Amino acid sequence: WFGHIGDGNLHVNVLRPPELTVEAFRQACERVNALVFGLVAAYNGSMSAEHGVGALKTDKLEKYQSPVALQMMRAIKQALDPQGIMNPGVVLTRG
Repeated sequence: WFGHIGDGNLHVNVLRPPELTVEAFRQACERVNALVFGLVAAYNGSMSAEHGVGALKTDKLEKYQSPVALQMMRAIKQALDPQGIMNPGVVLTRG
């Protein structure tokens, strides 16, 4: 865990132990993500921070964000980056 907790942003960075295969590590990370995202949702938090959502988690947005929130995010992204050139492929897609 790291981040700037003073404003409520926590980041989870799980490092692969050398004894785990990459595939076993990915499976373990999916379990950790499900637990963390479930807790975040239970406390009305958000899985998105000031820098957007990483490419590996965009598929989780549909589950943990409301359709209205997703629509707002896409509208803001479109307004600020209509050509999609800022941080391509890393933040919320235009959908």
